[in-house]
Amino acid sequence: MKNIAAMFAVLTAVTFASCSSNDDTIPVDDDPSGSTDLTGNLTEDRVLDPSVEYAVTGPFLVKSGAKLTIPAGTVIISEVGQDRYIAVEKGAEIDIQGTATLPVIMRSENNAPGDWGGLLLCGNAVTTEGVDTTAEVGGLIYGGTNNNDSSGNIDYLIIQGAGAQINSESQYNGLTLYAVGSGTTIDNVAIIDGADDGVEFFGGTVSVTNLYLENNEDDAVDWTEGWNGTVTNTYVLHTIEGFSTAVEADGVNNNPKLVNFTAFSSTGGTALQFKKESGATITGLSLTGYETSIDMRDNGPLSNVIIDGEIGDPNTTYIAPPTVDVSMFAWVNSNQSGSEFAILEGNVTTTITLDPAQRYLLNNAYIVQNGGKLIIPAGTKITARDGGTEVYIAVLKGGSIEINGTSSNPVVMSSQSAQPGDWGGLTICGDAPTTEGVNATAEVGGFIYGGNNPNDDSGNIDYLVILGTGAQINSESQYNGVSLYAVGDQTSINNLAVINGADDGIEFFGGTVNVTNLYFENNEDDSVDWTEGWNGSVTNTYVIHSIEGFSTAIEADGINNNPTFTNFTAISNTGGTALQFKKESGTTMVNVLLTGYVTNVDMRDNGPIANVIVDGVPLSSPVDDVFNGTAVDISGWAWINARL
Repeated sequence: MKNIAAMFAVLTAVTFASCSSNDDTIPVDDDPSGSTDLTGNLTEDRVLDPSVEYAVTGPFLVKSGAKLTIPAGTVIISEVGQDRYIAVEKGAEIDIQGTATLPVIMRSENNAPGDWGGLLLCGNAVTTEGVDTTAEVGGLIYGGTNNNDSSGNIDYLIIQGAGAQINSESQYNGLTLYAVGSGTTIDNVAIIDGADDGVEFFGGTVSVTNLYLENNEDDAVDWTEGWNGTVTNTYVLHTIEGFSTAVEADGVNNNPKLVNFTAFSSTGGTALQFKKESGATITGLSLTGYETSIDMRDNGPLSNVIIDGEIGDPNTTYIAPPTVDVSMFAWVNSNQSGSEFAILEGNVTTTITLDPAQRYLLNNAYIVQNGGKLIIPAGTKITARDGGTEVYIAVLKGGSIEINGTSSNPVVMSSQSAQPGDWGGLTICGDAPTTEGVNATAEVGGFIYGGNNPNDDSGNIDYLVILGTGAQINSESQYNGVSLYAVGDQTSINNLAVINGADDGIEFFGGTVNVTNLYFENNEDDSVDWTEGWNGSVTNTYVIHSIEGFSTAIEADGINNNPTFTNFTAISNTGGTALQFKKESGTTMVNVLLTGYVTNVDMRDNGPIANVIVDGVPLSSPVDDVFNGTAVDISGWAWINARL
């Protein structure tokens, strides 16, 4: 976490001078033993010393009738262990007196998720589990009949690395609130890098203000057992794979309230999940980057979920400007840069120019309509949500795209993990001829393409790296890295790399477009594919296959309009077929090098092999020894290594 170590160093280096014996005296640890180990039972009031660093070395229990006071700037570091936690029992109190400049910090030695058990408060408020219920943690007792109960005060607290495993079924949370009453005040809490929930309410009536939750690996906010408090000003940030939800609610609906709730994910996931009859009233909701906005897990009534005055709608994304300004949590000093993404989705109907200094999240389909233009300057990086077929960029017939990368600053479009099939890639539809005729319908999005203008211009692509495409459309088809539907020859495409695609690197559906400098690495179907009578040219192509199960370096289908390839190198470390021609398809190739393939040429439907011309001579046999040309020199193509 950015600069957090420096923060610890500053906090622990502060020297507190002793004042005269009046009410302004700086508190010092009043434990007569003077121990800095926090473990065992605290049976009388104790005030910690902020100039001393404390260690949680076992379960530390504040017993009924006792009060633990933790002044501003105190740092508590837990040993790593399943039984390392701080618990405030029913009838006890805690007073955490942090400030924005000197928050109280509770963390583990390693700052790693799951290191320790965090902070637990047990109160005497109502829970659906009844009076004197036994918690899953340490046999703690909680629950009663006093909804105004007070377990103390928490101000400006950072908890990091909690979520230790209790048993095979459960883990600790960062902050666990068992039947805590409304007399308890909790303001300005940050819970970071927990292996389970950030905060969980087990019944009770306590409310929380200003809650920051970053990369907690299960739910950010979780409640059950009839909690009915309010959380005001919540900011949730998810930038790692595998988390669960921003909100998980379970059990009866006592109508808790979330006021100003902003949640951001760069890795998809579910935002709000409601189990059984649970619900909430939410005002000021802003969700960004989630695949699912609302999940009624057990088909409970949607009418229990009220969002900005209306019944919740799972078909609504709830994408909106943040309702919580993350700068209010500057005191946390964490890696809040993940929240700086701008969202790309919807329609482009005018000219839109992206900002290379801005981080972008492609959240859903982003479609350049007829008459629209999308300009992407050099160095722009677009993170595609791992959302499968819902996430892609498309340029429709009459629209235009300008990707203006350079060799030193290419444009990068990639999912976070860059794994095959994560998203849908780039599709461009033009007005050039295709054997499918005028205004054909594409398999992607039902887009219309094809016309009578071979000189149609859909814009330009210069220095673009695409990773992790190939989402499955249906049982028969997938997206490609780049799909070119009837794109005309006034469209300029130069220096394109497609890597780790689950389908083709590039596919031409008719059209006349020409391409220069193509790099394909480990695309799981064909690297270059064409059909519907494409008759452009490709100059300088480098293909590498180092994974099992790919299809071909080239697949061609349909009639032969004799597209041309100059300088084509394909290398396989796993065998396979290099060039496959279906129906009547063919090509003219100059300077071809094929290495490592079991089959160089496959005339799949026994089409005329003479349609494949290499170095000026039609093939007479699939085994003609003509594929030993000079390799394309990619030593100067350092741009292909660009990543997010």
